[in-house]
Amino acid sequence: MDQSVAIQETLAEGEYCPQAVQGVLCEGDSRQSRLLGLVRYRLEHGGQEHALFLYTHRRMAITGDDVSLDQIVPVSRDFTLEEVSPDGELYILGSDVTIQLDTAELSLVFQLPFGSQTRMFLHEVARACPGFDPTTRDPEFLWLSRYRCAKPELELPTPRGCNSAPGTWPGYATIGGGRYPSRKERWGLEEIRPQGAGSVLFWGGAMEKTGFRLMERLEEADREMSAAAGSRERDPAGGSNFDGLRPNGKGLPVDQSSRGQDKPESLRPRQNKSKSEITGMVRSSTITVSDKAHILSMQKFGLRDTIVKSHLVQKEEDYTYIQNFRFFVGTYNVNGQSPKECLRPWLSDGVQAPDVYCVGFQELDLSKEAFFFHDTPKEEEWFKAVSEGLHPDAKYAKVKLIRLVGIMLLLYVKQEHAAYVSEVEAETVGTGIMGRMGNKGGVAIRFQFHNTSICVVNSHLAAHIEEYERRNQDYKDICSRMQFCQLDPSRPPLTISKHDVILWLGDLNYRIEELDVEKVKKLIEEKDFQTLYAYDQLKIQVAAKTVFEGFTEGELTFQPTYKYDTGSDDWDTSEKCRAPAWCDRILWKGKNITQLSYQSHMALKTSDHKPVSSVFDIGVRVVNDELYRKTLEEIVRSLDKMENANIPSVSLSKREFCFQNVKYMQLKVESFTIHNGQVPCHFEFINKPDEESYCKQWLNANPSRGFLLPDSDIEIELELFVNKTTATKLNSGEDKIEDILVLHLDRGKDYFLSVSGNYLPSCFGSPIHTLCYMREPILDLPLETISELTLMPIRTGDDGSQLESPMEIPKELWMMVDYLYRNAVQQEDLFQQPGLRSEFEHVRDCLDTGMIDNLSASNHSVAEALLLFLESLPEPVICYSAYHNCLECSGNYTASKQVISTLPTFYKNVFHYLMAFYKNSKNHLDENILASIFGSLLLRNPAGHQKLDMTEKKKAQEFIHQFLCNPL
Repeated sequence: MDQSVAIQETLAEGEYCPQAVQGVLCEGDSRQSRLLGLVRYRLEHGGQEHALFLYTHRRMAITGDDVSLDQIVPVSRDFTLEEVSPDGELYILGSDVTIQLDTAELSLVFQLPFGSQTRMFLHEVARACPGFDPTTRDPEFLWLSRYRCAKPELELPTPRGCNSAPGTWPGYATIGGGRYPSRKERWGLEEIRPQGAGSVLFWGGAMEKTGFRLMERLEEADREMSAAAGSRERDPAGGSNFDGLRPNGKGLPVDQSSRGQDKPESLRPRQNKSKSEITGMVRSSTITVSDKAHILSMQKFGLRDTIVKSHLVQKEEDYTYIQNFRFFVGTYNVNGQSPKECLRPWLSDGVQAPDVYCVGFQELDLSKEAFFFHDTPKEEEWFKAVSEGLHPDAKYAKVKLIRLVGIMLLLYVKQEHAAYVSEVEAETVGTGIMGRMGNKGGVAIRFQFHNTSICVVNSHLAAHIEEYERRNQDYKDICSRMQFCQLDPSRPPLTISKHDVILWLGDLNYRIEELDVEKVKKLIEEKDFQTLYAYDQLKIQVAAKTVFEGFTEGELTFQPTYKYDTGSDDWDTSEKCRAPAWCDRILWKGKNITQLSYQSHMALKTSDHKPVSSVFDIGVRVVNDELYRKTLEEIVRSLDKMENANIPSVSLSKREFCFQNVKYMQLKVESFTIHNGQVPCHFEFINKPDEESYCKQWLNANPSRGFLLPDSDIEIELELFVNKTTATKLNSGEDKIEDILVLHLDRGKDYFLSVSGNYLPSCFGSPIHTLCYMREPILDLPLETISELTLMPIRTGDDGSQLESPMEIPKELWMMVDYLYRNAVQQEDLFQQPGLRSEFEHVRDCLDTGMIDNLSASNHSVAEALLLFLESLPEPVICYSAYHNCLECSGNYTASKQVISTLPTFYKNVFHYLMAFYKNSKNHLDENILASIFGSLLLRNPAGHQKLDMTEKKKAQEFIHQFLCNPL
């Protein structure tokens, strides 16, 4: 997921975040998650300056509310960034990247995940460095002065040995140094580089000549690789030019000349060791350029390599054979418990040691801290328990760990297979309330094993027996939103379905319906699982083709795995007395897959669920090197016969697109086909002059770039989606559904596509005072009236001088709150469980048309619609102008009430109305959770001058919490 969008929301005008990556800040034994964003500022004289913004964050950063600014590091001339590794630790390409950031004032160490996101981030930082040219003007970073702490007492002392040279920022608590000791102080080093440190990736300018020689060697390796590629193009006979090539994933050739055989020992890649030496936290293989500095800043693949790779994929069966590998797949909902027993009865049940382990957990941590903040000690506890529970007859390497709140997935391989694992990527999708909370959702790891692509998904879907439609939607959301970046940034992201093998595990939460508890237990006692399975919701939904189409599940020959009394094998004896159900499941999709076992493990009693496992033999395509070389030679010979001077040309099935009656948060899609002529080509939608994106914010082309072989086709989808960011200007008429897209062919011409349509105004995205003056439904009003009211200033709307008879609060807000008050006073988990998207659309239409009598939706759907309504307000309930006053008086209820009293009348009315509703609800809503959810909705950071940190977030929550606990 691109988290630079969240950072962008925190920046001022003129500041832009082109790339961000999530990492771990390492300080001694401490490990703290940080979001690193490269921020660019364009100067008036035409130049630009850069700085690294470091953020703390809760969960996956989706909006600006999810991040808090912790520190700023200017990318100055003394800025250096180098790869390091602890002395003696084996380096394997694909392992997490450890980098050390140094300036004159500070030294920081980060671990960044291996993958395309890190590679692109480091490439952008490399481009941002000022360079060595002494004639270049020194960066001044005057634009960072807005981030200076206002109070002198908050300033940190300048570290010992630092001076006020350019790049030093005395008096700035959040910029530059002072927070951490320098590298020399921390490690007690002199001028000698620590043994085991890696090669310099890039630097700002003040580097030793030895570092410069290293960069020259890297550039020389690039030239050698290019020259080798050029010689292959010129030599139609192939021959010895292929001696240095080997398969790369699906066949991309890699020149071994860049592997460093002729380099001095200090520059030789560290991972070129025998397989017997591969131990520890191994991630990937040797299928890409071995030099880590090269791979992290690698440019797009060349056109010729892309063509070669495409042909190799088509001819894959000519040079590969099928070999079976044993996969263990396990899932366990641990109910927030710490490991209390050995996991070997679950993980090491078989005689033969698996080649690959895929182990998933749900409900790893049920605490509020884990729900609203990212870190949890349970991750390390269960990781250690799994590592100790793996089969004792083999040694394993951890490939990847990915976690979203309580959903965690671990991937291990036998150490001898580590060299054949590549292209590892991991992603998360939250499907909780407002599509953001990670209490429900999925995590996934995709990788290439030999020549077969594999995707493993661990999901925790919506709970409660009646919520099967919500579970169906969660599944579809995970499938549509889970996207993995590719090594070649010109290629579109991979989705789950674009893999040879898919393994899906987790607490899917489908229940047994139409049978009472006693009947279910009786069938279980009789071991009549076949009769019971007929009432299984997942079986019914799969048969109806609403979920998991094309997937297979083995026969259920074990009793349901939920719900037990913790510590026993007894069914639930609590007041709710949940009916037993097969909540925990494992499914698969793909060819050459044989399930050997599918079972539960009753011996483990830590949780109210029982763990489930399945063992598979999976046929993986393995490369025959000799056949591969022959196939490659044939492809290159045929390419040499092509006329390189040919100009690519395509035909488009459609060039004009009209989106009629676009609604708020309702996706509309139009598609067209690109048919290529006789010349291979790259295509890409490009920016128009003076525009930062190829299209307006409400539009997206999928894919936006790609590669076409001769006489081939690709379907492009134009996706139109209006959200809180774009709705207000469409309501006011400042923006329209109109755009021109430019489709560019590399070495070819441009094609222009016209997009038009109309937007149906909505109460979502409309200001509070605007809605108070709309006594009629918004869709019954003329567009001119809607525009006039939307553009009306807040204070003007408050004095009633222009329009008469305003309502005290928006009628749409009253409709939703009144519905919840009448129907949801006893609703469990209100404002914590998500609703259905189809029901949200129904709620929106009822509000916009005024047909409130037709409103029929679940309480969770109406509650989520209320949250989305508050989130969409262009001016929050507590106006931006009052934001800092609210934080200052947080903890002083009398002063807080005084701040609320100064709000414009309509906004004050809405605040009191909402607080009264929450306080008078009879369903025991948790005040801390409510304060956390509504703190970021009612009280938002002012746009354009945000300085975010966790302290501010907590103060905002405390401010709202006061009104929930005290009389209004």
